[in-house]
Amino acid sequence: MDLTSSSGGGGDPRQIEETKPLLGGDVPAPEGTKMGAVPCRRALLLCNGMRYKLLQEGDIQVCVIRHPRTFLSKILTSKFLRRWEPHHLTLADNSLASATPTGYMENSVSYSAIEDVQLLSWENAPKYCLQLTIPGGTVLLQAANSYLRDQWFHSLQWKKKIYKYKKVLSNPSRWEVVLKEIRTLVDMALTSPLQDDSINQAPLEIVSKLLSENTNLTTQEHENIIVAIAPLLENNHPPPDLCEFFCKHCRERPRSMVVIEVFTPVVQRILKHNMDFGKCPRLRLFTQEYILALNELNAGMEVVKKFIQSMHGPTGHCPHPRVLPNLVAVCLAAIYSCYEEFINSRDNSPSLKEIRNGCQQPCDRKPTLPLRLLHPSPDLVSQEATLSEARLKSVVVASSEIHVEVEHTSTAKPALTASAGNDSEPNLIDCLMVSPACSTMSIELGPQADRTLGCYVEILKLLSDYDDWRPSLASLLQPIPFPKEALAHEKFTKELKYVIQRFAEDPRQEVHSCLLSVRAGKDGWFQLYSPGGVACDDDGELFASMVHILMGSCYKTKKFLLSLAENKLGPCMLLALRGNQTMVEILCLMLEYNIIDNNDTQLQIISTLESTGVGKRMYEQLCDRQRELKELDADLARLLSSGSFGNLENLSLAFTNVTSACAEHLIKLPSLKQLNLWSTQFGDAGLRLLSEHLTMLQVLNLCETPVTDAGLLALSSMKSLCSLNMNSTKLSADTYEDLKAKLPNLKEVDVRYTEAW
Repeated sequence: MDLTSSSGGGGDPRQIEETKPLLGGDVPAPEGTKMGAVPCRRALLLCNGMRYKLLQEGDIQVCVIRHPRTFLSKILTSKFLRRWEPHHLTLADNSLASATPTGYMENSVSYSAIEDVQLLSWENAPKYCLQLTIPGGTVLLQAANSYLRDQWFHSLQWKKKIYKYKKVLSNPSRWEVVLKEIRTLVDMALTSPLQDDSINQAPLEIVSKLLSENTNLTTQEHENIIVAIAPLLENNHPPPDLCEFFCKHCRERPRSMVVIEVFTPVVQRILKHNMDFGKCPRLRLFTQEYILALNELNAGMEVVKKFIQSMHGPTGHCPHPRVLPNLVAVCLAAIYSCYEEFINSRDNSPSLKEIRNGCQQPCDRKPTLPLRLLHPSPDLVSQEATLSEARLKSVVVASSEIHVEVEHTSTAKPALTASAGNDSEPNLIDCLMVSPACSTMSIELGPQADRTLGCYVEILKLLSDYDDWRPSLASLLQPIPFPKEALAHEKFTKELKYVIQRFAEDPRQEVHSCLLSVRAGKDGWFQLYSPGGVACDDDGELFASMVHILMGSCYKTKKFLLSLAENKLGPCMLLALRGNQTMVEILCLMLEYNIIDNNDTQLQIISTLESTGVGKRMYEQLCDRQRELKELDADLARLLSSGSFGNLENLSLAFTNVTSACAEHLIKLPSLKQLNLWSTQFGDAGLRLLSEHLTMLQVLNLCETPVTDAGLLALSSMKSLCSLNMNSTKLSADTYEDLKAKLPNLKEVDVRYTEAW
């Protein structure tokens, strides 16, 4: 009984396997082949159309039969004397081994020793058997069912052939033969019934190793190999070493048709499906080099623009949510690489805030380079009427690597000018006399870095033109993820200004709100492109545009006005002097909301408003409105004291000039349930009085009032409160927690723009 023969006509299945091309050749089974022996993998695939997961390990019954050489050995190996052993087998990269190396599987079976793998079936014998032909014997594997048997068959075939390919392609001799083998390997992976990431990744890794170990290939051989493996790249990311090879090809032959025809679908797949460039940074580098190669074509940026359009799609909304974050990540990495030389040579360099302010706190640093900061001097102010171009004295300030120059061009009237009487910091009007600073680093990019910078800044501009991408783009750029060398580089900030302008023009809050800093104490685009900011290169036009749209939305709050008064009052007054209506409105609101406490500063603002026609008109309107409000408050006090509103339940005093003094009249309304004090001067004393008398109050709006914790804590006695608005007040987190604990009916609370937010 010869169990190793399963083909009719006396054919030897081992000889059939040897006549095939290495891995994956299609040789039809000899005529008369039994149903139990299936030497051709693809034939089985075409028959059942099943798909299997690549096995790495599993439980199976094992029996080993040694080829009989004598009559006695033939008796001992007969099927009646055979025994089956259960084993947990592992399909390693080089061999088939058991987790318990005893019995039949005491020694692992190397794939190189396996001459053939076949499916077997015979009458009156256990079913679902698999035969491995090895020198001097046969290994039988018995599975629990036909599906598991076929899974073992295809997995063993795959492991065996991949092992052979690794051996063959590790020592290439003739490259025409190697190319043929690569094509056969690719075809085998594409037609395999196994469904697993490693099925396509294994051939790519083999080719990747082949290319990394043979660096003397010609350009034509490079391209032939890329074309051969292209079908595998349609649904798989290239491994890291292969990415490095692709990058090299993009750099050396950017105009090759391989870049357009083969790399384009690969990069498109990366951008659509990659989840994290941090896990494979070479994918990002390959995408970066591919885009630079497109930029080297004759059409240049037009080709890049068409590529971006293809990634977005023809509809108004991009169907692939990962495209934009991946494109931005590639852009950021490319822009960073342009300044890498300066970043690596930097040591204790100043912060962005120091660059913007043009000065540094004294500290222990390396020897510094000079920084020229120009301030006005009194004698130059007096000579301004006669000099066509005023030049200011230079003051040398210590800095590191930075050169900042401020040129003086003022449109302020001499009547508004205050002389600098000492060497201390310039006063407010001195700041007004200085035009927006142009802070630049002494950076000269090389030709290649300059082209890279131009390409990727242009891509950011293209991304900002898509309405559906703009909110996410603004959010991604809000933390300002650029090195400070880039932000102080005039060419970069000048080009990026288009993107910031697009954010400022967008009416959607989720877009233009990203112009502000991501957290307190950190600069945002609003600060960088404002007059005196490190990126400002105009007369404050972009700054005025940003302020206009921010004030037109929910940012019309005291908190935002207070930040302008603290950090940007000088630029606001300067632009108001130039007749900018938005800045005139800002100054009027600062006066109306009592943002400015200093009387001298208030007088300077009033003088600024009265210096222009539009400012004078709006200031007069403000004065009229204030007089009307005072009259209204007096009328309100008389009405409430008349005793005619004892049953009043809803009262709104929002945007009036009432103070805590009116609380004496409000407590005479015992039925009051809703009280709106939004943007009034109602303070802590009034709150304490209300909490003692208006026990029925349910809704209270204190948004943008000067109340503090001292007054808010008194609200804990108003048990009927169910809605409380403390937006933009001086509420602390501890007081908020205390109020929540003591007001059981409180359901709606607004604590935005407070410490408790």
